[in-house]
Parts: sequence; C-alpha cells; structure tokens
Amino acid sequence: MNTLKAEKRDMTIKAKKLRREGFVTGNLFGREMAESIPLKMEKGAVERLLKEEGKGGRVRLDLEGQSYDALIKEVDYNAMKGWVDEIDFQALVSTEKVHSSAEIHLINADKLAAGVPQQMLHEVEFRALPAALVEKIELDIKDLKVGDTVRVKDLAIARDKDVDLSTDPETTVVTVTEVRAAAAAEAADVAEKAEE
Repeated sequence: MNTLKAEKRDMTIKAKKLRREGFVTGNLFGREMAESIPLKMEKGAVERLLKEEGKGGRVRLDLEGQSYDALIKEVDYNAMKGWVDEIDFQALVSTEKVHSSAEIHLINADKLAAGVPQQMLHEVEFRALPAALVEKIELDIKDLKVGDTVRVKDLAIARDKDVDLSTDPETTVVTVTEVRAAAAAEAADVAEKAEE
C-alpha cells in the first residue's frame, strides 16, 4: 500500500495560494471521526501516488505522525492547468462497508482470433469491507469469439461473497464485433461528425 504524507491545512490560507506554493488541498473524513480534517499535500507526492492509484485506490495517509488507512474518494483535476487541485480521502473502518469502484482493464485483446472488442463499461461500482476492496479488474478476452458478450455478472468480483455490486449485473462490459461492422460504425461516426 502506498503512503502519502499530509499536513493539516490552516483554513485561513486560501486554497489558491497553497496551490501556487506547490500544494494540493483535500479532506479526510470518516464515520469514526468527529469532523473532517482539511489537508494539504505536496503536489509532486500526489502526482506520484495518482500514477499508481486512482479513485477507489487504498492509501496509507501519514498525517503529522498519525496513520490512517484511507480510500481515495474524489480527485478534482484542473483541466486548464493539467494538475490536481483537490483530493479527498475516506478513513476506513475494518468493520464498515464502503462504496468504491474498480477499473476494468481488458487484457490479451491482441490475441483475439477474430473480431474487435468494444468495451462498454470501464468501471464497476460496489460496496465492500476494506479487506475485500478491489482497485482494478483484469479481464482476459483472448478466448472470446465474434458475437461473445461479457456482462458484469461474469466477472470474478460478482462471485465474491464479500462484495455487494452497485452496478447492474446484466450490464455489458465488452462485446466482440466483426471487423467489418466496427469499421462501418467508425465510418458512420466520422461522417456524422463531418455533418455537425
């Protein structure tokens, strides 16, 4: 588990000023905490963390000598400046189920005998105890054939008794289509965009 150093933020200093000084602001909250704790973290440390962990990832938060097992709940990117403005964390309680999401990564797509994979769903929402949290789901699609469809209920996470799915189990994750159909759909998309 990655560790991120954080400091308690002085609320008399504006977030804009802190960001100019190279900090990312945020909050730590949790069921067993009397109130949320405003945070500031070094921008470089946050960027390094986000290369490995995304929303729903677990992290050990080192807050001025106190350690919290936490979940990354929200990440606010500043698209204009290309950096993170704010990041919020939920302190985990081992006996409390938390809402999270896991990214779906297709693997071995290049080994498909025929067809083109069309990924319809990129993340699965669920509730689980901290010990059962999943950050990413790797779906091996090398054995799929044209016309095959994988739904959420077919994923390993759906069979985990410690996980309560929030995403509908019937939702399509990926379907394999003929190359012709995919090319025709792409051509139609291009034509549609050209008309706009």
